[in-house]
Amino acid sequence: MSVTPQAARPAARPAPAFRGRIGADPRGGHYAVPRRYRLHLSTACPQGLAIAVAHGLLGIGDTCPVTFLPAVPDRPGGGHAALRPLYEASAHRYRGPALAPVLSDDWSGRIVSTHAPDILRDLDEHFGDGRTTLYPGDAEAGIRDVERLCAQDIDEAAQRAGRADAAPEERAEALETLLGALGEPERRLTGRQFLLGDRLTAADVVLWVTLVQLDTVHRHHLDAHAVHRVAGHPALWSHARRLAARPAFGAHLDLDGIARRHHVGCRGLEAAGSAVQILDWAAHTDGARRAPRP
Repeated sequence: MSVTPQAARPAARPAPAFRGRIGADPRGGHYAVPRRYRLHLSTACPQGLAIAVAHGLLGIGDTCPVTFLPAVPDRPGGGHAALRPLYEASAHRYRGPALAPVLSDDWSGRIVSTHAPDILRDLDEHFGDGRTTLYPGDAEAGIRDVERLCAQDIDEAAQRAGRADAAPEERAEALETLLGALGEPERRLTGRQFLLGDRLTAADVVLWVTLVQLDTVHRHHLDAHAVHRVAGHPALWSHARRLAARPAFGAHLDLDGIARRHHVGCRGLEAAGSAVQILDWAAHTDGARRAPRP
């Protein structure tokens, strides 16, 4: 008896990577023109918050406008309905989530990039007025080191240290990785104002956003003793406090939105560290004018 094979299920289409860059050549591609490009971001998202802070520091609101998205995505998979037309115009038969942040081209109605590090660098290089430079050439290597440190040894380690389903030794190892990583910027900031010398760079922006996430999200899954050890880096948290008082930073700090986004997406258990807040972020941003929220 012959058996008719079942039709093969089509493989899931991988989400396309939008990694376009803004250049300086007017003869083609995504060359820099004021008001040609638009940012779409939620400041409750760490990447969106970093871009919003950089955008404010560079003072490019008239050059590259921003569309703020809700703190909590309104579509499955973390997508935003408002971004769906851009994704569908940019990738044929796109079926994945319409994620933020997005840098779009208003001329074509398509996406240039969804890769936050590239977006940050292009905003700084092509739209800043030159008075503020977040990526000075002599600091590029240091900025990349801080980006790696924050993504892997702080953010990822904090998540692993707070996993309720992990073995105690795994959580302890992750906590030591986290504390070791926090010690590096603590040493750099002892006795000086900024991470990479006497001027603010993208390294300070990336670190600040990482510390916001650590205190407002990851802390809720750590025990109280771990949070006290995390808080035991006075130069680091003083740096975070000083930056929070600056309008370009504090104006975009959506504490309620971060909490709602965390509550919706979190599958972990709350731990005793939830009651041990490291910084009173709201108090340090009272003097900063709040950005409009959708």
